[in-house]
Amino acid sequence: MNYLGPLWLLLSLLLVSTQAGADPQTLRVLAWPGYADADLVARFEQRYKVKVEVTLVGSDEALRNKMAEDRGGNFDVLAANTAEVHRYADQGLLQPLKPEQIPHTANQLTRFRDYSRIPDLVVAQHLYAIPYAWSDMGLIYDRQQFKQPPDSISSMWDPKYQGRVLAFNTSNHNFSLASLSLGGDPFHIPSAEFARVSDRLIELRRNVLTFYSLPEEAADLFRRHRVALLFANYGRQQLKQLRDAGADVGYVIPREGALAWLDCWAISRGAKDTRLASEWIDYMLEPQVSEALSTRQGLSNTLQEPDDASSASPLIWIRPVEDDRRRAALWQLIVSGERPPLVETSP
Repeated sequence: MNYLGPLWLLLSLLLVSTQAGADPQTLRVLAWPGYADADLVARFEQRYKVKVEVTLVGSDEALRNKMAEDRGGNFDVLAANTAEVHRYADQGLLQPLKPEQIPHTANQLTRFRDYSRIPDLVVAQHLYAIPYAWSDMGLIYDRQQFKQPPDSISSMWDPKYQGRVLAFNTSNHNFSLASLSLGGDPFHIPSAEFARVSDRLIELRRNVLTFYSLPEEAADLFRRHRVALLFANYGRQQLKQLRDAGADVGYVIPREGALAWLDCWAISRGAKDTRLASEWIDYMLEPQVSEALSTRQGLSNTLQEPDDASSASPLIWIRPVEDDRRRAALWQLIVSGERPPLVETSP
């Protein structure tokens, strides 16, 4: 009697059953708040029959810490600004992209497709990121407390508003702002100037209510503590949040110019499936997804020109800084209430 036929059939049925019950593939996404909303994630999961695991971060420092864990091996695709992209590419934490696997780049505005003209996207002749969203980082002010809109970054240091100013808890941007307020280069602070810039940040710490981390936190603090002035690290996303909540607020680009960021999607060195990661980036560039980003978050996408005149404002696109480790070490002392040494050597 031949048992091979029934045995083979049984094994085949067991194999099919095992495959049917197997967990779906997981795409691990590292992003900022508002970049991977649940309904958009669910649509991607349904389309590609995968599971998406989203981890959110609220600062460049938090993003760096996440990327430092297992040297990027815990994530497949991430959102980061151009300066951070350059940093991760130099550290070998990213994979070069294949634009042909991201066909929706053809829908982007011309200036976002000319990668050679956007600093920090191309490193060592390899493309490492695709532009996704951008915003200036202006000042949000309470119209009831300002007879005239503030016109300078130095308004954050005005003792008239002591305890009613909100700033963002980050080292790089705060050193850049302090340097800019003193008339210096925001991204390349000479060693001899660090003491003066640090003192400027100590003055800021004494003037602010607190340093926030997430836009929702800032919106809550703004409403509960009658805040007069807010440095909008998340840009017009925060302006929209406050206006949606009924706050009577305005938004200005200070005369010194506004720091501005361009966030991009990149693929981590630890990506398990680079094609699936590319499909995520391509999905993010679909018109309805990019439009949802702008409608819900108030951020500019790379497919449409903004309705306002922000693109004509004096913007200072963020760049890699002279020594981010030094800035981070000094900032930890400043924000904790300690005075940094008068002479600080680079780590």
